[in-house]
Amino acid sequence: MPVYNLQINGHQLTADVAEDTPLLWVLRDHLGLVGTKYGCGIAQCGACTVHMNGTAIRSCSLPVSAVKTAVITTIEGLSANGDHPLQLAWDEIDVPQCGYCQAGQIMTAAALLKRNPHPTIKEIEDTMHGNICRCGAYHRIREAVKLASTKI
Repeated sequence: MPVYNLQINGHQLTADVAEDTPLLWVLRDHLGLVGTKYGCGIAQCGACTVHMNGTAIRSCSLPVSAVKTAVITTIEGLSANGDHPLQLAWDEIDVPQCGYCQAGQIMTAAALLKRNPHPTIKEIEDTMHGNICRCGAYHRIREAVKLASTKI
């Protein structure tokens, strides 16, 4: 099996896995970064969202061999102390109910705010529409993203 040298959350990590292993399973099963969740396995729900070179991607469908030298950021690497404006807004608005989708929601929103620090409600909705929340907390998610945009 090949050994992959990965740049994840500011650290150089290695994984000895098959080339078609989805990045999600490398993160969770081989590197112990369990904040990224498995939802659907077909890149449709967003629970597995991480950043690759700053862009939100679905890690459940990306083979580790495609990562190459890309910089990966997971929810664990978003901020050292859990004080990213989105994490603080999530807490202030009390977004999660079950919480399962929240890491993917936050990572999608973080990529949006990085490229557009002050999005409109429509831009937030358009970006977040691909992330499914089984609890239906969409209005609180939208409100938290908007609140975070005022603190960036």
